[in-house]
Formats: sequence, structure tokens, C-alpha cells
Amino acid sequence: MTALTPGEIERGLAENASAPHGAARIAHAEALSAAAEASGDRPLFRRALTALIDAYEYSAERTKMMVPFARLLQEYDRDPSVFAAHEVHGLYWRFKWVTGNIVESPDIPLDAVERWLTEMERRYRLAGHSERAVRQAEFILADSLGDTGRADRAMSAWAAAERDRMSDCHACELSNQGRYWVDREDDARAVEVWEPVLAGRKTCMEEPHRVLAHSLLPLVRLGRADEARSHHLRGYRMARGNESLLRAVGEHIEFCALTGNESRGLEILSEHTAHLGPLADADAQLEFNGGILVLLRRLTDLGHGDRPAVPYEGVGRTVRELADLLYGQVSAIVGRFDVRNGSGHVSGRLAERLARRPLTDALPLGVRSPVLPVAVAGAGDGLSVRAGGAGAVGAAEAGETAGADESAEAGELAELVGRARALRAQGHPGATQLWDRVAHRIDTTGAEPDPQLAADLLERRALHASRAGDPRARALFTEALDAYRASGQPGRAVLAELYAATSAVQFGAGPEEARELLAAAAASARALDASDEARPRRIATVDFTRIRIEAHLRAKKADEADRTDGADRADGTDATDRTDGGLAGDLAGFIDRTDGVDGVQDLVAGAEMMLAGLALGEGEEARAERLFDSAAGRSVAAGRPWDAVEPLARRAALLFARGRAEDAEATARAAVGHAGELTDPEEQGAVRLTLADILLRRGERAEETAGYALDAAHWFDQAGLGAAGGATARLVLARAYGAAGRTAEAAEVLQSALPDLLEHGDHVAVQARETLGNLLRELRDPRGASEQYLLAAETAKGWDDPGAQAHFAQLAAEGLAAAGLRTEAEAAYGRALELWRRTGGNPVAEVRVLRSLAWLMVQDNSVSVTTTVPRARKLMEEAADVLDGAGEPGLRYERAQTWQQLADLVMEQLYDYDYDGADEEDGTEEGLADSEEPEAPTAADTAVQREAIALWERAASLYAGLGEDALDSRVQCLTRAAWSERALDQQDAALARLTALRDELAAQEGETAGALVAEVETTIGHMR
Repeated sequence: MTALTPGEIERGLAENASAPHGAARIAHAEALSAAAEASGDRPLFRRALTALIDAYEYSAERTKMMVPFARLLQEYDRDPSVFAAHEVHGLYWRFKWVTGNIVESPDIPLDAVERWLTEMERRYRLAGHSERAVRQAEFILADSLGDTGRADRAMSAWAAAERDRMSDCHACELSNQGRYWVDREDDARAVEVWEPVLAGRKTCMEEPHRVLAHSLLPLVRLGRADEARSHHLRGYRMARGNESLLRAVGEHIEFCALTGNESRGLEILSEHTAHLGPLADADAQLEFNGGILVLLRRLTDLGHGDRPAVPYEGVGRTVRELADLLYGQVSAIVGRFDVRNGSGHVSGRLAERLARRPLTDALPLGVRSPVLPVAVAGAGDGLSVRAGGAGAVGAAEAGETAGADESAEAGELAELVGRARALRAQGHPGATQLWDRVAHRIDTTGAEPDPQLAADLLERRALHASRAGDPRARALFTEALDAYRASGQPGRAVLAELYAATSAVQFGAGPEEARELLAAAAASARALDASDEARPRRIATVDFTRIRIEAHLRAKKADEADRTDGADRADGTDATDRTDGGLAGDLAGFIDRTDGVDGVQDLVAGAEMMLAGLALGEGEEARAERLFDSAAGRSVAAGRPWDAVEPLARRAALLFARGRAEDAEATARAAVGHAGELTDPEEQGAVRLTLADILLRRGERAEETAGYALDAAHWFDQAGLGAAGGATARLVLARAYGAAGRTAEAAEVLQSALPDLLEHGDHVAVQARETLGNLLRELRDPRGASEQYLLAAETAKGWDDPGAQAHFAQLAAEGLAAAGLRTEAEAAYGRALELWRRTGGNPVAEVRVLRSLAWLMVQDNSVSVTTTVPRARKLMEEAADVLDGAGEPGLRYERAQTWQQLADLVMEQLYDYDYDGADEEDGTEEGLADSEEPEAPTAADTAVQREAIALWERAASLYAGLGEDALDSRVQCLTRAAWSERALDQQDAALARLTALRDELAAQEGETAGALVAEVETTIGHMR
């Protein structure tokens, strides 16, 4: 291979300095270092060694820096005089890095480590540096040895020593000092120490990345779960894929394992499988794999030891296999540390970490992760209970209103059965789970149920079969009917008979059979003893069920007729039109018959809910709103507040659509307030999403909105609807986080939900991509933002109105330009311009695209300004022509902006000219010393400046007619014109212009004019 020239090495070092940290950068730095040494250019060799050390520092190969640093130190010791001041500073600065890496290298003997620390102290003292960095290094050594006494002394000396140029950045110092308090089980003190870093007042290349990870478990232990969630979303986004932050990634994985987010932990692990093998940095491998092992052991405890984990070196591994493999590797590492240290401190610390137990059952994170199936003993009949449950977000567990069901587990079967029957009589949602517990108790104890309980258990099995769509449900209900009659429970028998009729219809019974079954159930209800308190309710229940089944049968018949005779009849009505009228009459009749009857008002509420739905279909929103309100009121009055949740939620949505936002919010809050006893996770999610959506649309209380959206997403996940309602909730959550200024969290949530949202239709997909693009733009990722805008534009391509596509193309162009992708930006601007012109009616958008294209052209450094400025000027003039004769203030403002920007643009031809004014420190024009005279302008320069003055004056005259809103822009134009006059040696004219402007502003009222008077006064002072 041909040797590189010094120039080629210099260029290589410059290119590599901006390359991403990692293996590729290290390999290039190693090659450049070897080439620099071979060149014999000692200064170049020193720079190459320094670059190699830096490449190692921000990677998983930190410990390799010791060799190039030793070479650099040899160069210094050979002849310190050849080192420039900044090189000396860099040498001593990197001395700290090497000391830390020696401590973290288990194969370097302890006495060698101590000698190096002593050498560091000697050199720092001779160089006149504070001992602060030395004591920090000593603390790191003592901490790794488990020598708490020495660590305490070193910490005290570290904190007491003066900060100087060799001290670590304050953020890094605080990071380590906080961990000191965590090790001493003082989480509150640790978080207090970290506060300046967490608040963003102290930062560096790797902070707050690391502190956000360190703080996760302490915050959970302190009960500050919201902050822990926030730190995870922000911190993992910063650490993801960063080799030098694998320790932090391990902490995020461990946090997920201990907060009920095991599936999220697996996702993070899958993103870092490339780093699972042995690392050059043994300590990084130990910390990273330690967090992974916490996750794998937790998964094994949950019964997932045999499920696939992630591949290792290209081979698929189960959870248990991967755990065994990694444990063997880290055990070898801690063994090396223990031998080196002469103690079991490092192995003990690992054992303590792996023994940690979950800190909470579930801490919802907001991001989309698949819910791990968790089989729970006791569900019975193969049923499963999802992880998390109601308690995860503070809702009441099923049955809590009737007393803690934990005691029922330990109590007598009779007590448990009694409570289940009481909840069933109330219509309480928790009854189902209590009956499941009864069934499990019977199964596990082998107890023989009495005839009444046997009938109850038959009914339970039939209900589960019906909900699961199992055709055996009808036969099971018939068995339950017989069992209730045989056990002397005629009231329950009526319900079983009615359930059997409903099940028959569910599984295809014809109209005649269905009506016969309903008639039999009605006869059984009427045959109940008149003294039976349940008789009126049974009769009403059969009546209401008959109405619903008849409506179903009529709709089915009409639908069959439509399929036979054509899609619609000659009168233009469809099946729904022809059946709803009869249903509305039947429901109204039922309400009239039962209104005021005790014990059936929940059924009346159900009828009103159906009527409200019909009213909405007919466009009678006011009537529907009243019916929802009445249904909710009846449910609450009947002692069944859980039944009020749905009508209240639907009323809230309707009120908001009708412009009654405040009433809508109050109604949605009432719905959430009544949802505490619901056990259906989908219902819990839906009601919270309703309130979150209303709050978001009102634009108030973003943090509260986020809380409800977060809970909604969690509940939908528990219902297995993460891709449906959960995705919608996450879109609301992301928008709420964005409104609250929590941009990184918003982006993390939305990116996790984006694949689901793309399946919700084009409009939702476009909204999601636009929201994500806006978030990425705020996060200074213009390239990522542009990608989302371009994809949104592609989705909107087929829409009738091309305005949306034009809007996204323009946003993408702006992002591409900001990312330095000039060619791509120009193409996107061109597409946006074409679309805006096709849309018509939006001259402002068209003009802004033209102006942006003009600026893009003059920013092309590959072409001479003599070429780009004329082309850009043509675009500016084209923009002004679009607005020619505009009368609206907004359009006149854009026309003024165009002339102002054209003036700025033509001045680009004067490379070193700064028309914004003077250097405030010395009162001279920027770039000119007091003793220097500016060069006389050429004829071309003079022509450019005169044209610019005319354009600024033209813009200023337009701004003058737009009042106070355009005052600042007008002053800006006239000030720039004055500076150009001064450059043309027309200082008197320039001062006269500014003085007249000042006097004019002084005569005006308002804060804007007052502030601008002072600004113009300052400019006059500089000019003089």
C-alpha cells in the first residue's frame, strides 16, 4: 500500500474527527496514527495519537487508549518544549481518562494501578494543578476495591479541592458523586446532587445521558415514578446505539425488568445485540451484561425461560440459554477483578444486583411494546389475566367496593360465594372475576358444590363460552336452566332461559324458534310468585331483550331482502332505515311502561342509550345528548355508577362536537370518576382517551392530558388493543408531551406507535408523520424530520386537494436545506412550488417557496455568486410579481418581506460586508480595527449598495402602512440602508436618516416604538 502523505493524513484526521464514534472511526484513527508515525512528522504523529485516544474514549474499547497515551507521554518526556500549550493541556486532561481506565482493567495489577495514581499526583502537583482530579481518580479506585473508608476520605478531599482547568466537567463530577450516595442507600441525596445535570444546567457529551440512567431506580424507590418514566424516555433516546454508553443502556434494561416492562427491556436488548459478545472494555461488558441478566432472570421467573430471546453471535438463544451464557462471561470478569483486588467486592456487587426484586408491578412507559402473555394460576377454564391490571394505574381492583377479595381467598368458600352472588345481584363488573375465583377454589380443593352453587358454576361456564363465541354456550345455558329449577331458584332459571334464547339467536336460530324461546322465557317470568321481589325485573329484562332480538331479526330479514332485490329499494331507503323506526317505537314503549318502576331503571337507561344512538343516526344531536344524560343519571341513581361511564363519555364527545367544550370536559371527568370499578380494560382505556382528547383539543393542562393518555394507552395494551385504541392514545400522548415541552419523550412515544398508526387510515397516518416530523425538527434532527414530511406528502398524494402535499413538500425542503442537502432541498422546493400553483389561492405559500429557493441558490458555495445571485434575484422578483397589487395587510407584508430579502440577497455579493452594524465592544465596524481605514468601494460594490438601499427603502415604505406590527421590520430596513450609506462615504445622509427615524419613533406610543428608539440611538452612537 502506498504511504500517505502528510497532507493526506491531515485531511484524514479532519474527516475522522466528524465521523460517528465506534469501530469504523477507531480503525481509521489507528491507520492514520501508524501512517503519521511512518511519515516522521512528529507534530503530526502527536495529533494522530491524540485523535486515536479520543476515538477509544468514546467507544467500548476505552482500555485500548493506554498504549497510544504511553507513546504520547514518551513524546512529551523526550522534549516538552515542542508541545504547544493546548497540547500540554490535552495531555494532562487525557491522563485522567487513562487513570480511570487502568482502574477498570482487571488484568493490570493493583500495585501498578497505585503507582500510576501516584505518578498522576506527582505530575499534576509539578504542573501546578489542583489535586481535585487526583482525588477523584483515587475515589474511583477505592470504590472499585470496596474500601469504603478510603472512598469516603477521597470523596471529601475531592469535594474540598479547588476546581481548576484539569477538573472533570462539572456534569461528570456530579454524575459520580450522585452514585456515591446511591451506594450508601441515600437516593434522595443522590437525586439532589444530580439535579443541576437533570435540569440541563450542567451538560457535556455524555451528560445528562448517564445521569438519566443512574437516576431511574432511585426515583422509583423514592415513589417518583413520573420522573423515572420521563428519564427513561429521554435518556434511552440519548444512549441508544452509543458504544461508550453501554453501561447506561444496561441500566435502562434493568429498569424495565424491575418495573413490569420486560418486553420493553427485550426490545432494547434486541437493538444492542452487536455488543453482546466480549468487549475490550471488561468493566463496560460487566455493567452492560449485568443489566441484561437482571432482565433475563426476571423473564425466567415469569415463566419465559424457554421463549426466544435474541441471537448471540448469529445463533438464536432462549432466555435461559442467553442468561447462562452471559452469566458465565460476567462471572469470569468479576473473578478477574476479585483476584486483582484481593477481595470479593466486585462479585458481591454483581450478586446483589442480580438478586434485586421488582420495584412495582407495572410502571406504564407510554411506548408501544407487546404485552408478554402471563398465565396466572387461579383463572380457571384456561382463562388468563394480563399483567398490570387495574391497580397499575390506580383504579380499583374488581370487587374492592364489596371488600378486599384477598381475605376471600383465605376465607371459607361460602363467604366467597356469598360475595360473588352479592356483586352479581348489583350487576357489578367485578362479579365475573369473583366467580372465576370460586371455580378455581372448587377445582383446587376438590370441594363438592351444592346444587345451587353447581347451577351458578354452569351459568359461569355458559357465559364464558358465549363471550368466546363457542356454540356450546346454548347447551350450557340449558343445563344451567335445568340446574336452577332443580335447586329451587326460579328467578335465576328465568335468566338462564333468556340467556339460552339469546344464545340461540347468536348462533343462527331462525325467527320462529327465537320467538318461541322468548315467549317461553316471558311466560316463566310472569309465572314467578307475586311475592318474589325479582319478578318485575325479570319481566322487564325479558321485555327489553325481546325488543333487541326483534330489532336484530328485522334487520337481518331486511338485509337478506336487499341482497336479493338489490342494494337499495326504489324509495331510496336501506335496511337500517326500514328497521330503526320500529326499534325506536319499541324502545319508547318500553321506557313508558317501566319509567319509575323500582329495580329496573338500569334497563331503562339501556333503552335510552339505544335511542340516543338512533337519534345520532338521524342527526338529532340535541335529543341524543339529552338521552345520554338521562341514561347516565338513571344508572347512578340505581346504584350502578359503572354503567354511567359509557353514556357520559359519549355525551362528552357529543358536547365537544357541538362546541360546548367546557361542559364536555366536565362530563368526561365525571365519566372517569365513575370508572373506578370497571374491570374491562378496554372500557377503562376508552373513557380516559375521551377525556385526554378533549383536554388536548382545548389546549389546556398538557401535563394532565398526558397523564390520562398514558393511562389510556396502558389499559388498551392490557386489553390486547395496543395497535388500535392504544395507538390512538399514544398519538394523543405524544402531542400532549410536545405541548408540555417534553419533546424527546413525545418523539420516543410516537416513533414506537407509528407502525400501528399507519394502519389507521391515510389521514391518521399523515397526522402522525407530521407530528413526528415537527418533534424531530425541534430535536434538531432536520434530516429525520424531512423524511417524515416526505412520507406524509407521499401518503397525501392521491387526495383531491394538493395543498396538504404541497405543505409537506415545503416542510421537507426546509429540513433538507437545514441538513445541508442542498440538491434534495431544491427538488423538494420545486415540487412544493408546483403543487401550490396547482392548488391556487395561497400566494403566501408560493412566495415563501420562491424566496427559499432564492436563498438556497446563493448558499451554493460550488458556484460563483456572479452566477447564483442573478438566478436568485429572478426568483425574488417572481415572488414580488405574485403579490403585485395585493391589498390585504398580510399580502402587503409578504411583498415588503420580498423586497427586504432581495436587498439582503444582493448584498451577498459583498463577501465581508456586515450591514447589521458595528462591533459593540470597540465601536467600529466589524472586521475593521480603529487604526484601519476601510478600502474604497469599487464601482460594482457601489452599484450593489445603491440597489440594496433602494430595495430597503421600498420595503420600508410598504411596512409603514402596516402599523406597529411591522415597525420592527421597517426599522431594520432603514438601519441597514443607513449603514450602506455610510459605507458609500455618505455618513451625513446616514445619520440624518437615523435621526429622523428616531424622532419619528419617539413621537409614537407603545412599547415597541419605545424599545426601538433605544436601539436606533445605539446605532447612531456606533456610527458616530
